[in-house]
Amino acid sequence: MSLDVRSETKVNWVGAAKLVDPQVSIRFGALFVAENRIRNMIKWWASILAFGIGNPSLYLLSIGIGVGTLVDSSLGPNAIDGVSYLTFLAPALLATAGIQGAMDEVTWPTLEGFVWDRTFFSMNSTAITGKQIVDGIMLAAMARCVIQVFMYELCLLAFGAITWESIPILLLVSTTAGFGFAAIMLGLSVALIGRFVITPMFMFSGTFYPITSMPIYLQWIGWISPQWHATNLGRAMSYGMPIESWLLYVHWGLMLVMAVIGITWSHRIFVKRLAK
Repeated sequence: MSLDVRSETKVNWVGAAKLVDPQVSIRFGALFVAENRIRNMIKWWASILAFGIGNPSLYLLSIGIGVGTLVDSSLGPNAIDGVSYLTFLAPALLATAGIQGAMDEVTWPTLEGFVWDRTFFSMNSTAITGKQIVDGIMLAAMARCVIQVFMYELCLLAFGAITWESIPILLLVSTTAGFGFAAIMLGLSVALIGRFVITPMFMFSGTFYPITSMPIYLQWIGWISPQWHATNLGRAMSYGMPIESWLLYVHWGLMLVMAVIGITWSHRIFVKRLAK
């Protein structure tokens, strides 16, 4: 009597292994990795929610409401694009929340998987491939991004910064920006680089004021950043900011191109590093 052993290992939520059919890992490896990441997120849900919602909320209260009151009283309630300053700021804050949440969810797990406890090598010793690890991390990052942006939309809705009708399109724009930026950052895999990149991107991408008000030699920072493209697109789609129709395609196209390039690059880097 022969025993047909065709089992492989699947990493569960605590990093331990359990037996599964290797064909299942081949087909659904990315989902297994995403499950692992989401279960880890659940353990830290309070911290993730506090940081993901709390940080943008500080900008909402201090800049959106505080500075916004001064701007509206000085320039009028409809001085910027025909809307209040808070309404003008809201799409930028949502784009920031999406990019920040997605970036955090790809940066720290990558350091953990390659450097701290090297779980990626354990996963890769099974039927799970490097490409599936990348895809799983991105799936988990998008899950966090969607939840984080939606929760923040409810905060903005409570303050009258956005309308119910604009929630779906702003959610799509913000998560698309987060996906594109996170895909690039997943390839870089270095947290410090992310911090050095996201701070100037946040400040010089038309977040707090129209990008045209900056000197021309600084405007290029916004032109190449997903933050500006998501912000401009969100403003145009939510409250009708005047914009050339061709620029809408540019905004969508750049964020999608970033996502494709980032995922392709990350696939190659992960496969190469896991082969060492």
